[in-house]
Amino acid sequence: MLLVGVVLTGCGTGLTSAQGAAPSPGPTASPSASDRATPAPRPTPTSTPTPPPTSTPTPPPTSTPAPAPEPAPPAPAPAPAPAPAPAPAEPAPPAAAPEPAPPAEPTGLRRGDEGEAVLALQQRLIDLGYFLTAADGRFGAGTEQAVWALQKAAGLGRDGVVGPATLAALDAGTLPAPRTTSGRAIEVDLDAQLLLAVDDGVVTRVVNASSGNGKPYEALGRTQRAVTPTGDYSVVRQIDGMHESTLELGSMYRPKYFRGGWAVHGSSSIPPWPASHGCVRVSNAAMDWIWDTWGAPLGTPVHVY
Repeated sequence: MLLVGVVLTGCGTGLTSAQGAAPSPGPTASPSASDRATPAPRPTPTSTPTPPPTSTPTPPPTSTPAPAPEPAPPAPAPAPAPAPAPAPAEPAPPAAAPEPAPPAEPTGLRRGDEGEAVLALQQRLIDLGYFLTAADGRFGAGTEQAVWALQKAAGLGRDGVVGPATLAALDAGTLPAPRTTSGRAIEVDLDAQLLLAVDDGVVTRVVNASSGNGKPYEALGRTQRAVTPTGDYSVVRQIDGMHESTLELGSMYRPKYFRGGWAVHGSSSIPPWPASHGCVRVSNAAMDWIWDTWGAPLGTPVHVY
């Protein structure tokens, strides 16, 4: 207990020193008997001074807010102002028109061509029996007439161009079939627009021809129709030279008449379609061949169908 008391006194001294001026140090006397008999009051231990707590400021009391009034419905948003119409754009300059493609190069032989291919074509036509005066390597009017005749016999378009189909007909040896089986005869196929020179059922020559076009025409104050009569006839009259039509329809070259004023005659115009007033036109060269080479004397049968 004595030791505790001393220790506590020292602790008290330390506390006083902390609260007032510190006493001057001096020698400490030994405690007397009375001091030991009367214990000093037990000092209350002091804790290490704690800084006063900092109080958190209390916010002033807030009164409970009154309920807010019901919000009014929002006013309708004003319609947006129409956007200004865009200014018309500057028109784009017109695109340059594309240049037209060059026409396709024609294929096949045609009038005006020359050379070995034309020569071979002409020789093949002559060998088959299509009328052509000679093979000279020049694709002229006579060769065109023979090509038209071949195209008619083959049922092809009559353009006078030796394209793939015409070449195929040429290679196949296409020839029209005659109706006459014996003797010499002239046959005129109005549908095909062909004249056939036939000997004993064999076609000797195939000639491009043009017959009546079926149109009305005026002659000697009367309206006539350009038709070629069908039937079996014969050469009844012939004129070896140029002859003027009594109907004032033009000139006929070396005509061979088979019925009244209808005749087979030469002309400078023989298109691949019906174009005459009713006679059967062939080229002047073909008419010369009929007269001078083949021969069709008076009485030669003429079959028109």
